[in-house]
Amino acid sequence: MTDQELTLRTELIEACRAMNGLGINKGTAGNISVRHGDGFLISPTGIPYDKLRPEHVVAMNWDASFTGDVLPSSEWRFHRDILQARPELNAVVHTHSTKATSVSVLGRDIPAIHYSIAAAGGDSIRCAPYELFGTQELAHEVVKALEGRRACLMAHHGVIAAHVSIARALALAVTVEELATQLLALLPMGEPPVLSEAQIAVVLEKFKTYGQQTPDVQKGLQHAS
Repeated sequence: MTDQELTLRTELIEACRAMNGLGINKGTAGNISVRHGDGFLISPTGIPYDKLRPEHVVAMNWDASFTGDVLPSSEWRFHRDILQARPELNAVVHTHSTKATSVSVLGRDIPAIHYSIAAAGGDSIRCAPYELFGTQELAHEVVKALEGRRACLMAHHGVIAAHVSIARALALAVTVEELATQLLALLPMGEPPVLSEAQIAVVLEKFKTYGQQTPDVQKGLQHAS
């Protein structure tokens, strides 16, 4: 195992624990993957996050083969298909966060009630129709729901957030939960007003540089860590 692979495995484990610490997941319901080499690394099925060690993280090939006795997450199919369909995305985080999952039970998309929805890549977060967990049918629906987006809901299931890194995918999953919380707070008062496509287009443009420091500051932060 190279140092780079060990770093990715460790980051994946830390993110699994962070999901629960952030309150966007319970137990081992969620799962995380990250692109690596000629395939991807993915969290295993059924092992409590506080028991995870780097060797428990499963290295999978695009043909779904893997080595060793540790089984990958049952949701490996949509992780694989997202990473294959979207080469600009390197990590996928799946959670069962309470508020976003509640919206998914309603079968609703999350509309542009707040400009932060642009973090997901568009003016809505779509809800993929229900399919049984772990199936190729679910993977197919998820890839469709993610077209032009970095996050989606799965009806009666949960959330998927994907981004260029594990850290950014995890942050996006938190944003989805916050948007879902806002939506559920608004619905008792009727359908909420939403930002227009033109307004979101402006936000999407600004998000291209949002939160980015100068190269000198970024370099200093790397050295500090």
